[in-house]
Amino acid sequence: MSTFRVHEEPLQQEWLDAYGHLNEAYYLVPFSNATWKLQDRFGIGTAYFEETGCALYTLETHLRYVGEVRAPATLSIEAAILGVDSKRLQIGHTMWSADQECATFECMLLHYDTRQQRATAFPEVVHKSLLDAVLSPAPEWAGRAVRQLCGAVAG
Repeated sequence: MSTFRVHEEPLQQEWLDAYGHLNEAYYLVPFSNATWKLQDRFGIGTAYFEETGCALYTLETHLRYVGEVRAPATLSIEAAILGVDSKRLQIGHTMWSADQECATFECMLLHYDTRQQRATAFPEVVHKSLLDAVLSPAPEWAGRAVRQLCGAVAG
């Protein structure tokens, strides 16, 4: 499958750090907003939650800072389904400002029944739709961890 342009929003002045860059904490805001839009695209957003009590909970994230973001800017998020099993969904987002790639975001989500307070399988139709949308091959940055440095840290 391919990627989806799912979200766009202007850079907010209050998101800037003392250097005039997008503060690292605020990269997550547009990525999170894009995740909601991606969930809606597959019928597992807020309306789904209200009807079923099932939600997607974030288990893990990995954020890479690739390029500088300065105001003024419009942030555009491209999303991809990277993998899915019966209860988990792996997604990836790429943030763009104009034609510059600024950051990537990857997360693992868990399909969770809030009424039963336990993980539960996706409905079959949703699972199939997500499987059909898996991006192959995955981007080179998907599945990476933070690089480990050798040597002891001085204390």
